[in-house]
Amino acid sequence: MNFNITTPSREIEPLLTEKIDFLTKPKGSLGKLETLARRIGLIQQTLTPRLSNPHNILFAADHGIIEEGVSVSPKDVTWQQLAHFSHGGAGINFLCNQHGFRLTLVDAGVDYDIPEGKGIIDRKIRKSTRNFLHEPAMTRDEFHLAIERGAGIVEDVAATGCNVVSFGEMGSGNTSSSSMWMHFFTGIPLADCVGAGAGLDSPGIRHKLDVLTRAAANYAGDGSPEDIMSWFGGYEMVMAVGGMLKAAELGMVIIVDGFIMTSCILAASKLYPEVLEYTIFGHQGDESGHKKMLEALDADPILHLGLRLGEGSGAVCAYPIIDSAVRMINEMDDFASVGVIKYF
Repeated sequence: MNFNITTPSREIEPLLTEKIDFLTKPKGSLGKLETLARRIGLIQQTLTPRLSNPHNILFAADHGIIEEGVSVSPKDVTWQQLAHFSHGGAGINFLCNQHGFRLTLVDAGVDYDIPEGKGIIDRKIRKSTRNFLHEPAMTRDEFHLAIERGAGIVEDVAATGCNVVSFGEMGSGNTSSSSMWMHFFTGIPLADCVGAGAGLDSPGIRHKLDVLTRAAANYAGDGSPEDIMSWFGGYEMVMAVGGMLKAAELGMVIIVDGFIMTSCILAASKLYPEVLEYTIFGHQGDESGHKKMLEALDADPILHLGLRLGEGSGAVCAYPIIDSAVRMINEMDDFASVGVIKYF
């Protein structure tokens, strides 16, 4: 699947800067809100940006690498928590309710037969990826299907009038896949990419690093972004990549969540670097390696709250600040309109 992602024109940037600078405040005094307003204005190519009908799309899938004991969470947690999301009582549910997000739940590859009628969209590729210690996690055909299905979900939410989207995930073992993508796409040593995930202790982290080190040594692919993503990724992660690319193609604002979704935007940028022009990084999480990956992307996250839940929680938490930036550029008076002498 090909995407037509263009870099937003910079011609409007001086006008955005001028408008922000002449609002009734000292120049630069609203800090990151000014940066965010300028970025959203660039994405939307307007001096009066708007945020409408925000969605958090949560993809869920299982990972074959969990067979190697790299996670404290068994596979059953994935479908159980996905069902929990559908009932409305999880962390991401109260955050979406608080901040006006529509939560979209997608089965990308859960190792369980999800019953119909639960509000969960069935886009299952396969019941879990394969164990990438011994073979590629997915075939190239499965990879392309996941990209296509992720893009299709974003097309559907865009049709509802949504122009700002965040992505979340659920899948035991997906920090292992994210660590592998981070290592191969940034060159950062694997030891700096591997952390506790859902709660491994120090011996557990050492075991996880050993498994992933052996998996990296066993890699026999061609080194292309598609091959690395197919060999080590998860279906939910590749669907998120497809969703991010489609969102950028449609000119939507993309809010990036934590470690796993940051690895997804990193991977997406290896296919289409322009996707980063549509991206706002919601937060810096506490998973080992997230800070280094953000630095590799030259990203400036909005929040640092010690979050490591996933699900899109940090992205949704950051939304009110993004909303404040848009309100600032649209609702503040300028000096000329109110007859106040400009002060610095």
